[in-house]
Amino acid sequence: MLNVNQKIRTLQPYQPGKSLDVLFRELGIKNGVKLASNENPRGPSERVKNVINGGLSELSRYPDAGGFTLKSLLAEKFRVIPDQITLGNGSNDVLELAARVAISPGTNAIVDEHCFVVYPLAIVGAQGLVRVVASSDWGHDLDCMAKAIDGDTRAVFIANPNNPTGTWVSEEQLREFLDSVPPNVWVVLDEAYYEYARGLPGYPDGTRLISEYPNLVVTRTFSKVYGLAGLRVGFGVSSVEFGELMNRVRQPFNVNSLALASAEVAIQDDEYVAASVRMNAEGMSRLCDRFEELGLAYIPSAGNFVSFDIGGDAMPVYDALLRLGVIVRPVANYLMPNHLRVTVGQPQENERFLQALEKSL
Repeated sequence: MLNVNQKIRTLQPYQPGKSLDVLFRELGIKNGVKLASNENPRGPSERVKNVINGGLSELSRYPDAGGFTLKSLLAEKFRVIPDQITLGNGSNDVLELAARVAISPGTNAIVDEHCFVVYPLAIVGAQGLVRVVASSDWGHDLDCMAKAIDGDTRAVFIANPNNPTGTWVSEEQLREFLDSVPPNVWVVLDEAYYEYARGLPGYPDGTRLISEYPNLVVTRTFSKVYGLAGLRVGFGVSSVEFGELMNRVRQPFNVNSLALASAEVAIQDDEYVAASVRMNAEGMSRLCDRFEELGLAYIPSAGNFVSFDIGGDAMPVYDALLRLGVIVRPVANYLMPNHLRVTVGQPQENERFLQALEKSL
């Protein structure tokens, strides 16, 4: 047998949502609608498109390895210093960096039973053990997660809001949890959907808590509300100490030139973000109202997606939707075999999905 990390053999590769190209190749459907990957259906802003066009002539040059301008803008926005910012090739990259710094062979990290599948991949990749804690009402049971910490625990991963359930924890709940965590255990708080959730009463801003809890690491992304999923750029906010360690294991030039330039513009485009959040709220309301009319239970979501319960094996409905040209996300690999997850799209995409869903049930 090959001399490899045998724990890797136990992992299932990350399964992205089907693309429109795959839909065409497999079923011959050209006018499909993709609502499977929690992307911003508006696409990138005009300001981003302009900066991309302007940066094409510099693609023969390496990007700024330190991301000085973007880190400066992020530090100003989140009231931290640039040395607390770590840039990544998407926030997945930062999650992996955090795992590599925090976890050593034989130690463990704690996750929720319906956690984002990248967490176990990162933990096992760092040769750690995954400790799974049961959810409560589809959300994180922070009390049980705190009780699961032992002398070998090095990190706890929390998504707020969580993907794929859309559940979230309040600042009061988060602070109570952080107060109970030993200071030598890192808490990795994934806030990929922060911009969609921040208006909820009691919803926390993790970056504001780092000064009080130096063992807290917050990750965010430009892939969701900012519409830059294809460029792959995310970032982490942490203590200077942890940030310096992540930068030791970070690959040089891990964020490309167009991603850096686009993120520098996107982080300042408050009007685009606000319009995207408004459209998402309207679309979410429309989808949930229709689920109720159809008698389908759903999990109230703070993100730009919602998981709904078919009442049995969800795959036949998923396949029927595909044949009607609508791509959603099966979530059986998240221990939710009766659910499908749908991204909130543009109004016409939402209606296309709802019409197809009614036919598919």
